[in-house]
Amino acid sequence: MRRALPVARGSPGAGIEPAPGDASGGDIFGKRKRKALRRRAAFPVALSRPAVPAIPLGMQPVRLTPDDDMQAIHRLLSTAFAYMEDRIDPPSSLRRMTPSTFAEEARRKELWALLDPAPVACMVLTPRPGHLYLGKLAVAEDQRGRGIARLMLAHADARARALGLPALVLQTRVELTENHAAFTRLGFAETGRTAHAGYDRPTSVTFTRTVAQPEPAP
Repeated sequence: MRRALPVARGSPGAGIEPAPGDASGGDIFGKRKRKALRRRAAFPVALSRPAVPAIPLGMQPVRLTPDDDMQAIHRLLSTAFAYMEDRIDPPSSLRRMTPSTFAEEARRKELWALLDPAPVACMVLTPRPGHLYLGKLAVAEDQRGRGIARLMLAHADARARALGLPALVLQTRVELTENHAAFTRLGFAETGRTAHAGYDRPTSVTFTRTVAQPEPAP
C-alpha cells in the first residue's frame, strides 16, 4: 500500500544551517544584551519572526520505500531548488525528475526523509567505492535554525560507518558560493571541480568530509 506523506506547511526552500545555539554566550545583561535590544528597536519587523522550535528529542530520518507517496518529496525538492533558477548553468537535473523518479531512487539507492509529520528534509545516499555520496539534500525554509541539516548529515555519517565507508562526498554548483561556505562550516573541504558534458569550464564543486569512526573498545 502506498504511504501518503503529509504536505509541509509554509514555503520550503533549500538551506544548510548551523545547529541552534545560545547567542547570548552567557552575557545575559552585558554588552551583547544591550546591543541586541538596540537592534530590536531599530529593526522591529525583521526580529518579529517567531522562534523555530528545536527538533524533538529522538526524531530521526526515515528511509522511504518505492511504495511511499513521492509527491511530497518531489514538491519539497522542487521548491527548495527553485532559488537556483537563472543562477546555475546547466540547469539542475531536478527538472527532469518526477515522483516516479524518486520511487526509483528509493529502489536503487537510499532515500531518507525527516517527517514532522510532513517531510521537512530529505537526502539521497548512494554507496560508491571509498565513500558514501550524498545528493538532493534539502531542508524546508520554514524549518531552518533547528539543526536539521546537521541531523541529516549525522545520519549520513552513521550510514557510512555501517557500510564501512570512510567519507561523505557531495557536490554543489560553482555559482552557489553560499553553499560552499555552508558546507565548509559543516566540516567539508573542497576536493575537486568537474564539468558537465559539453562544458569547457568547471560547473560543480566536490566536497568531502571524513566520517568519524567509533573509538575501539578497551
